[in-house]
Amino acid sequence: MRILLDSHLFIWAVTDHPKLGRNGRQIIEEADEVYVSAVSIWEIAIKSKLGKIDADPEAMAHAIGESGFIELPISSRHAAHVGKLPVDGEHKDPFDRLLVAQSMVEPLVLLTADSKLSAYGGLVRCI
Repeated sequence: MRILLDSHLFIWAVTDHPKLGRNGRQIIEEADEVYVSAVSIWEIAIKSKLGKIDADPEAMAHAIGESGFIELPISSRHAAHVGKLPVDGEHKDPFDRLLVAQSMVEPLVLLTADSKLSAYGGLVRCI
């Protein structure tokens, strides 16, 4: 299985945070490939500046390769696919919407702790 970590799961994985849990760790360890999107570093950079996330965006960017994960750049196809997602749902976070679009375009299973994202269908897996 090829997975894309959402921003929080990426932070939890590289900091060995207990919120990741045994199930989350097992899924990551058993995956064939684990991707981290550039959008997650963008989100970390913005939210750390606002005091909403306690993480250093440069350290997190470096941690992608150190962890054996694969960086997923943001492409124009990813950005265009955001326009195909419903806008009337509860989830309007632009970072999460781009992660969902990337998972659909690639395709990758988006691994998240955000149960609201499960409304986007089968490529989203909540832990």
